[in-house]
Amino acid sequence: MRFVLVFLAIMVVSGQVTALARSNHGSPPQENGTAKIDKVPAGANTEISNDLDSVMEGFDDTDSELPAPSPDPVYEKPSWWDITGYVTGASSYNYAHGEPNEGQTDYRGLSRLRLKTGVELTVDPYEGWKAKLWVMAFYDLAYTINDRDNYTGQVIENYESEARVKEAYIQGRLNRYVDIKIGRQIVVWGKSDNIRLTDILNPMDNREPGMVDIEDIREPIFMSRIDFYYGPWNLTTIAIHEIRFNYNPVYGSDFYPGDSPSPEERTPASSLGNTEYALALNGIFSGWDISFYWADVFNDQAHIVSAGGAPPDLTLRHARVKMIGVSANVAYGSWLFKTEAARFEGLEYFNADNAKSRHDLLAGVEYTGITDKTVSAEFVVRHIEDFSAAMANAPDSASENEYQTVIRYQADYLHDTAHILALISFLGLGGEDGGFQRVSVKYDVNDYISITTGAVTYQSGDNYFFSGVEENDRVFLDIKYSF
Repeated sequence: MRFVLVFLAIMVVSGQVTALARSNHGSPPQENGTAKIDKVPAGANTEISNDLDSVMEGFDDTDSELPAPSPDPVYEKPSWWDITGYVTGASSYNYAHGEPNEGQTDYRGLSRLRLKTGVELTVDPYEGWKAKLWVMAFYDLAYTINDRDNYTGQVIENYESEARVKEAYIQGRLNRYVDIKIGRQIVVWGKSDNIRLTDILNPMDNREPGMVDIEDIREPIFMSRIDFYYGPWNLTTIAIHEIRFNYNPVYGSDFYPGDSPSPEERTPASSLGNTEYALALNGIFSGWDISFYWADVFNDQAHIVSAGGAPPDLTLRHARVKMIGVSANVAYGSWLFKTEAARFEGLEYFNADNAKSRHDLLAGVEYTGITDKTVSAEFVVRHIEDFSAAMANAPDSASENEYQTVIRYQADYLHDTAHILALISFLGLGGEDGGFQRVSVKYDVNDYISITTGAVTYQSGDNYFFSGVEENDRVFLDIKYSF
C-alpha cells in the first residue's frame, strides 16, 4: 500500500510539473504525438520539491502519529500471587493375581480408582521473597466398589483417602550472598534420577513401588535452610525439625511381604533434642559440577528390637546414623557421566551385636545425542562392613553386598506432545533379587489436559521386599487436568 501511495504522489507531482511547464511556454510542441518540455525555468525545482514534500506529508511511517486503540477493560490478577493446581483421575487394573486363599484379600481386577486434587498458592510479597502453600487430597473409590470389608483396617486407613499439607514455606534473600528458606520443603541431594544414595533427607511414598519416578514420591518435611553463595560455590546448612519416615506398604497390601502385621513402630518425637542436621557444599563449573554432603539423621529404614519376654516383645526403631558423601557430573558432548559415593555409620540390625557401617557407590551414564531422546543407565553397589552370616537371617534379611541396576529410555514425539518412558530396575547382578519394569505413554491433549497409560510388571526374588510381588502386574490409566 505504501508503494501505491508513493506512486500516486509522484503522479500528482508529475502533473504539476507539466502544468508549470505549460504556464511558462504555452502549448508544448508535438513530436510524434508526444508532449515535450524544452526547458524548466529557474526556481521551478524549488517549487517542485516543496510540492512533493507537501504531497508526501502524511505518508511518514511514524507509529506515534497513529491513534492507539482503546482496549476493552479486563481484570488483571495482581502479580504478587498465583494459584495453580490439578485434578487427576487415576485407575489401575491388576491382571496377574490368582484366586486368593480363604481369608486373604482378593486383589484381582480393579485396584485403584482415585480422584486426586492439589492446589498450590505462591505469594511474592516483596522482591526476592516468596511463600508457597501446597495442599493435596485424594479419595479412592476402588475400596467401596470392591467392598471395604475385604481389606485390613491398615489398608483402608492408608490407601482409601488422605488430605494433608505438602509444601508450606517462606524463602527470601537477605543479601547477595545469603538466602533462607523455612518450612515444609524438599531438598534433593545427589545426581541420580532413579536410585537413592546420598538423597536421604526427605522421606518417600513407597506404598505402590514402581508406579512413578522418585521425583514424584518425595515427601516434604519441616526444616530450616540457609544458603551461602560465593563465586561458583554454594554452602547449604540445614536443620530438620520434623521427624517423618517413608510411607511403606502396610499389612494387607499386595506389596506387603509378610503374613502378619509388623511390630509397633516407635517414631522419635519431633523435638529440639531430636533435630536432624545436614550440610552440603556445591560447586558448578564449565562442563562439570561436584557436591559434598554430611548428615546426622535418623535412618528411614527401621530395625527390629527385642525387649525380651516370651513371646518376645518386638518393636521397630530408627537408629541415628551419620552419612558423608560426594557426587559429581561430567558432561562430554552428548554424554553425561555421573557418580555418587557415601559412607553410613551407626546402622543397626536385629542379629548384630554392634552397629555397622556401609559403603555405597554409584556410577551412571546418560546419552542425549539422538534428537528428543535420552538413554541412561545407573549401577550401584552397597557393601556392609564387618558383615556376619546371622544378619542374612530374618528379620534382617541383609546381604553383605547388594547390587541394583536401572536402565531408562525416554523420548518425545509429535512436536513434544507425546512422551514415552521405558524403565527397567532390578536387584542383584542378574536380577535374582527381584525388580520391576514400567512402560508408559503420556499424551498432552492441550495445555491443560494430559492422558497417561502404561503397565508395570514385577519379578519376585531373594530380596525380602520383592519376595512375593510377582502377581502384582497391572495396567494403569490417568487423566490429569491442570489449571
